[in-house]
Amino acid sequence: MARLKEKYLALKPELQSALDIKNVMDIPALEKVVISVGAGFAMKDNKLIQNIEDTITTIAGQKASTVIAKKSVAGFKVREGMPVGVRVTLRGENMYNFFDRLVSIALPRVKDFRGVPRNGFDGRGNYNFGLQEQLIFPEISYDSIMQIHGMNITVVTTAKDDKAAYTLLEKMGMPFTKGGSN
Repeated sequence: MARLKEKYLALKPELQSALDIKNVMDIPALEKVVISVGAGFAMKDNKLIQNIEDTITTIAGQKASTVIAKKSVAGFKVREGMPVGVRVTLRGENMYNFFDRLVSIALPRVKDFRGVPRNGFDGRGNYNFGLQEQLIFPEISYDSIMQIHGMNITVVTTAKDDKAAYTLLEKMGMPFTKGGSN
């Protein structure tokens, strides 16, 4: 069992009292984590797309998949069937392992890190934020990457509103910026 999942189970009573929840089944929890990379810059280079896919697979601990364009868009020089990104959805044990590595190892390695922004909530209890480069993860070797790229991370929770999701993520160790509202 993941260390973070054990921590979450120990946090449930604290979350219940902090959010004033009567029903135990209404306590917010992590549902899934989605890691995605928009790779429009690498559409015509299959080796670069494969390298991005391998990198995200290494970071996530689960096979990533290439996203294929469904429609042609002339303005972006995209043709139907071209690879336009890479994504992976983590649930269960892999989700907790990734979230733990993200919070305790990767985010502290970001240069001049002051915390993740508080304005990434979507109004339904989900949180989005972006990372500038994949090199903050210790499992990525600088020699193995062809190009530095960022990624978008979406944390989907069972919380019904942003306040509950913020409280859940903060108690699970997500380093939010100081000050501001939430």
